[in-house]
Amino acid sequence: MSEPQSALLLRRQLKELSIHPVQGFSAGLHDDNIYEWDVMIVGPEGTLYEGGFFKARLSFPSSYPQAPPTMRFVTDMWHPNVYEDGRVCISILHEPGEDQWGYESAAERWLPVHTVETIVLSVISMLSSPNDESPANAKAAKEFRDDPAAFKKRVQRIVRRSEEDAFS
Repeated sequence: MSEPQSALLLRRQLKELSIHPVQGFSAGLHDDNIYEWDVMIVGPEGTLYEGGFFKARLSFPSSYPQAPPTMRFVTDMWHPNVYEDGRVCISILHEPGEDQWGYESAAERWLPVHTVETIVLSVISMLSSPNDESPANAKAAKEFRDDPAAFKKRVQRIVRRSEEDAFS
């Protein structure tokens, strides 16, 4: 029995990342399941998340790349665009097509040309530039806007904890 096209594509992307690693993150299979990937993101330089080691899980549907994966931080994360349960909320992970609320254009949403690399690079960009206008975590967005010092302090605690967890 042959593998589904989605599995073949994911194997190709995993191989490409192992041959040509991308600075800022690493990825590998979770429990040898081609549809579940563990990702380690290094907090981008010059951001509040700098120095952190953030673990996340990418879960791909069998209809990938026609449908987007979901991404959830396993490591604690305090960010306006990350739900309290760790789910990442960025445009390219939203189902393809027009946004029913008119906030995003179809071009900003999921397209089958996206890869694990483009997804994770978008998440790294999200860490660098939070969007508090369309928050997944309203409390984090409010703190980011209204009390930047408290937001920074909370993120610094998360970064320290992530460093400790990465090396323990």
